[in-house]
Amino acid sequence: MEMISFHNDRIFEMNNKVILIGIPFDAHSSFLPGTALAPQAIRKAFYSESSNLWTENNFDLHLVIRDAGDMEGSQQEIFHSIEAHTASLLKDEPLISLGGDHSITFPIMQAFHKKYPRISILHFDAHPDLYHDFEGNPYSHASPFARIMENGLAERLVQIGIRTANPHQREQANKFGVEMIEMKDFRNDLQFSFDTPVYISVDTDGLDPAYAPGVSHPEGGGLTTREVVRIIHSLQGTVVGADIVEMNPTRDVGEITAAACAKILKEIAGKMLSN
Repeated sequence: MEMISFHNDRIFEMNNKVILIGIPFDAHSSFLPGTALAPQAIRKAFYSESSNLWTENNFDLHLVIRDAGDMEGSQQEIFHSIEAHTASLLKDEPLISLGGDHSITFPIMQAFHKKYPRISILHFDAHPDLYHDFEGNPYSHASPFARIMENGLAERLVQIGIRTANPHQREQANKFGVEMIEMKDFRNDLQFSFDTPVYISVDTDGLDPAYAPGVSHPEGGGLTTREVVRIIHSLQGTVVGADIVEMNPTRDVGEITAAACAKILKEIAGKMLSN
């Protein structure tokens, strides 16, 4: 069996405070492949000289990011190794994962729950991703939060930007006590407070297609990049982990989506550093 390893390790300072990892996995996507290409596309925008690595709350990420590269191996090997590799990186430093499809959040949360038995999730998405199983696949990218909640991996799940909920997913949300803020009910003054450590999961299609055309499942009427950043900035709680998923470079236009993901990545890292 091919071993899973990390490559392209980029260390800017000895005292790193945020770890970045790519998880190029899209075997549980239900419509179009391509999200496995996203980690490198997001990195390209993140490190591009067209901008810089200063966050809006005045952290220079050159000094605090350790880029642990991408997981390597076959699609199946990667998925089955996510929990173990996440756990191996979880020490005292927060971790940001770049997907990949949204199915990766379940094994990531298996690792986080072991370190943080009480943890909450703030989830940006057009879709609730609460199917008991989707098209016969319980590990589909449309099902990670059903797996997370039924296994007790999160104490609280807050979803923002939802605009495709169907009766089954509403039933699931009621069953698991999910706080679902649908886009039709979204207000610019919403603020969120958590009394547990917080994990942020950003599905790129939570953004309106005008800001993120490079996704496999575009859904109009979504969030702006600024609205996502504002919620991250105003969040009350300690952010210990995050993922950015479902960006599909094969669908991007002028690298607009990659730039939006890079911006959100920067501001999540800045929020982690302000903990």
